[in-house]
Amino acid sequence: MLKPGEYGIVRKNRLGRLDSSKDNHRAEKIIFVFDEPFLKIFQEKYKPALTKFKSDEPFIAIKDNELIPNIIRSLTPYFNGQGQMDKAFFDVKREELLLILLQLQPELSGVFFDYGIPGKIDLEAFMERNYKFNVSLNRFAYLTGRSLSAFKRDFKIIFNETPNRWLVQKRLQAAYFLIRSKQQKPSEIYQELGFEALSHFSFAFKKRFGLTPTALIEQKNS
Repeated sequence: MLKPGEYGIVRKNRLGRLDSSKDNHRAEKIIFVFDEPFLKIFQEKYKPALTKFKSDEPFIAIKDNELIPNIIRSLTPYFNGQGQMDKAFFDVKREELLLILLQLQPELSGVFFDYGIPGKIDLEAFMERNYKFNVSLNRFAYLTGRSLSAFKRDFKIIFNETPNRWLVQKRLQAAYFLIRSKQQKPSEIYQELGFEALSHFSFAFKKRFGLTPTALIEQKNS
């Protein structure tokens, strides 16, 4: 997880979350997106050596150094009143940043210049790891290397249930455990479990267990 004062890379085609603590919400976030067209132009221009990146983690921490903070500070004069930067300056700074990253950690070339799409992977293991993420079925299908129809077909074979129903039940089971056993508040966990609204979470919870999350807390404490 990235925290205030840290720098890192969020990899494409991976699921992950930023630290949702109050301190992180107060921190200013500066994000550079290295899109594929930009990376291909950069690769053609500088021809960096390609290496295989070993880790499969969604977040990659950047080693402590002075170069990254310096380039971040240098951005200030280029932002307008809306917090935006002219594209010409943005591309120059983006190129400078990528050169620095590859100098500091050459193995990152295996991350930046990998243009492949996800291959077909173990669906059951992937869903058990990632069911808490609030992403579309299309996205789950893509990340497991399947078309949407193939994803739904394989899902039914493995779990004997539709993806939508399975996801809701799996998330509600996790919520019940966190509220009853860990004494966590519904307002603290509903988004972490993939629900968009607290009201929707409470309605689904009551429908599944016969009582609201708040009533479960009161029952536990009585």
